[in-house]
Amino acid sequence: MSRLEYQTGFGNEFATEAVAGTLPEGRNSPQRVAHGLYAEQLSGTAFTAPRHSNRRSWLYRIRPAAVHGAFEPFVQAALHNDFGGGAVTPERLRWNPQALPQASTDFVEGLFTMAGNGSAAAQAGVGIHMYAANRSMQGRFFYDADGELLIVPQQGRLRIATELGVLELEPQEIALVPRGVRFRVELPDGAARGYVCENFGAQLRLPDLGPIGSNGLANPRDFLAPVAAYEDVEGDFELVAKFQGHLWRADIGHSPLDVVGWHGNYTPCKYDLRRFNAIGSISYDHPDPSIFLVLTSPSDTPGVGNMDFAIFPPRWLVAQDTFRPPWFHRNIASEFMGLVHGAYDAKAEGFSPGGASLHNCMTGHGPDAATFEKASAADLSRPDVIADTMAFMFEARAVIRPTRQAFEAAHRQRDYQACWAGLRKHFDPAK
Repeated sequence: MSRLEYQTGFGNEFATEAVAGTLPEGRNSPQRVAHGLYAEQLSGTAFTAPRHSNRRSWLYRIRPAAVHGAFEPFVQAALHNDFGGGAVTPERLRWNPQALPQASTDFVEGLFTMAGNGSAAAQAGVGIHMYAANRSMQGRFFYDADGELLIVPQQGRLRIATELGVLELEPQEIALVPRGVRFRVELPDGAARGYVCENFGAQLRLPDLGPIGSNGLANPRDFLAPVAAYEDVEGDFELVAKFQGHLWRADIGHSPLDVVGWHGNYTPCKYDLRRFNAIGSISYDHPDPSIFLVLTSPSDTPGVGNMDFAIFPPRWLVAQDTFRPPWFHRNIASEFMGLVHGAYDAKAEGFSPGGASLHNCMTGHGPDAATFEKASAADLSRPDVIADTMAFMFEARAVIRPTRQAFEAAHRQRDYQACWAGLRKHFDPAK
C-alpha cells in the first residue's frame, strides 16, 4: 500500500481539506459553501455534552448524507445482536481460528457474531464479532448506527476508505471507526481475518494514568487520523446500515465518501499496538492486567468500564520470587481474548493466532499445566523476554453471552477444559 498522510493525536480538533479553500473561515455553515459543497454536521455526542467530551465534526461534501433510496432489510444472518435471554453457561470456551471463506466474501458478508451483552437500545454493552473475507467491498458502503467499531486485524491488510479519509491497516494495528461513519473495506492481500468489537456504550477513550504519571501505555500522539480524501463517483451502489441490531440496505447513486474537507474531533483513527509502552514490576509480584489498558469505554460507575481493550505485547519479565505468567484468576468482569501474533505466555498450546477464548464472570482460569510446571521451575535470577507475541482482551463488566452459532461452531474446542486436567496436587503439610 502506498504511504498515506495522517494527522496525529487522539480526540484532537483537526482541520483538513483536499481542495484548497474548502473550509469556511469564522463560521461552520455559511450561506454558500465554497466549490458548491454542502455543509453537514456529524455528531457523536449530545449537543450539550461537556466541552471536554463533546465529539462532532463538520463535513463539507458533494452531496448530503440524506441522498439515497429507501431502506429495506438486508440478509446477513451471521451478523446480529441476538445474545439470547436464557441461561448462559459458565463454561470456559475456546475457538480455533476461523477458516477463510471459499466463496467470494467481502468484509460485511464475512462478519460472524461470537458473543456480546447489552444492546444499542440500552446504549450499553458490546457486540463481539470476527471477520473472514477474501474480496474487497465492491459498490457497497457500510455504516453502524448501533456502536463504534474497534477493528483488530489478525491476517491480511485492510484499506478502510471512510467519509473523512483513508486508513491503511496491517496486523498489530487497530482502527476505530465512529458510530455512523460510512466506509468501504478493501483487501490489498486478497484475504483477511480478524476481530471486531462493537461498542454500544460511551465512546472509547484513553484511560487516566493515575500514579503512572504523565507518560506510558498508549501515547495520544501515536494515534493517526486521516486527511480529507473524496470520491466524486456516480453509479449503482448500495448503502448497508446496521440499525438496532438489524441490517438494512438502500440504493445510492453515488459514492458517499464525497467529503472534500472537514474539521472537528469526531473522526476515525488508527494505532500501532507495537508502540504501546508496557508497564511492569521491577521488584516482586506483577501488577493487575489493567496496566495493559489501551482504550476504555467508561460506564456510569467510576473506575468500571463498559468495555476495556487491553493488550499483552512483547515485554520483559524480571520480578523476583514470583510466578511470572498470568496467575490463576477469577474476575468480576468477563474476558474475551484473541491472539493476533505469536504465542500467548499463559498457554503452552491450543491458542493459535486467529483463535479466541471466553472466560466469563467468576469462572476460574489461568495457565495450563505445562505452563505452570515450566514457570514454577524457571530460573528467576535471569530476566525473561516475551519477544514475539500480541494478544488482546475485550473485557466487559457484564457477562459476555456466546451466541448460539459460536457455541455450536465446528471450530469451537470441545476439549478446552483438558488443558487444566494435568494440574496435580502438590500439597504436603510436612514440607
